[in-house]
Amino acid sequence: MEKPSVLPGGWSAPEDPRVVAVLAVLAGETSPEVAERLGFEQALLDRWVGGFIEAGAAHLTNRPDDLVAAQRDRFLTAFSHELRTPLARARGWASMLAEGEVPAERAVTAVTRLVNALEVLSHRVDDAQYLATAALGRLSVTPQVSRVGSLVDGLPLGCIEAMDAAVEVVGDRGMLARVLRDLWDAAGLVEPARRTIEVEPGDSMVEVKVVRRGPPIPPWLLTALFEPFDHNDDSTGVTVGLYLARALVVANGGTIGVEQDDTTTVFWVRLVAPDASAPTPEDPPCLSSSPVAT
Repeated sequence: MEKPSVLPGGWSAPEDPRVVAVLAVLAGETSPEVAERLGFEQALLDRWVGGFIEAGAAHLTNRPDDLVAAQRDRFLTAFSHELRTPLARARGWASMLAEGEVPAERAVTAVTRLVNALEVLSHRVDDAQYLATAALGRLSVTPQVSRVGSLVDGLPLGCIEAMDAAVEVVGDRGMLARVLRDLWDAAGLVEPARRTIEVEPGDSMVEVKVVRRGPPIPPWLLTALFEPFDHNDDSTGVTVGLYLARALVVANGGTIGVEQDDTTTVFWVRLVAPDASAPTPEDPPCLSSSPVAT
């Protein structure tokens, strides 16, 4: 996964459709009119306008935001929590290798586990960098047309039907792949009977769903997943959760959520649909028709 980068000076209004939409509302257009014209959901646009006004007022009055400070403190706690396990594993294997405590026949296994632990640490650092740049509004988003199948290449074969895999969306490939991976992982926190990915194309937005069939996820856990670093529990692994996924989705002009009944939990994300004139991506979809049992 490519590391996030910072845009000098942040987004500029002519390039960011979110800012264009907010400024149009502030200039006198109604929220429903702007949402329809630019293809956004009105509720999402209303949140952007509110956040824009609040941030502007805080900046003009030089008033510190208590919520931001609290979220920062929770993030530091969550970040240290997520580093603890892979760091301990890396230390343990590195120490055993350095002291010659690993039998020759297990050396390859030891090195593999050390590398895996270091990769987890690298991902956690990427999380921190993404979160920091998202909080500053300076995520560098590179929109391009991608097939949904290419965004789930790292997930189990058979996770998506061929027809759904061929549907196209617009957004930063690395970010969207990360979001779908996080949704897939969230759907597996409580042992499901089965997980699949389904896609519902639309004129302006495409809904990608991770459908989890099995016993319901506890409501408190669903809530904690979307809170900013609100829960740390070694039994569930919930820390940063889907808070980062939500930030990445918003940066790409989409929305994210979850719905649940007694037998099915659906984690969904709505992403921008490509224009008719958009170029066809070269990446091949991940094709398979067999279901995945997890």
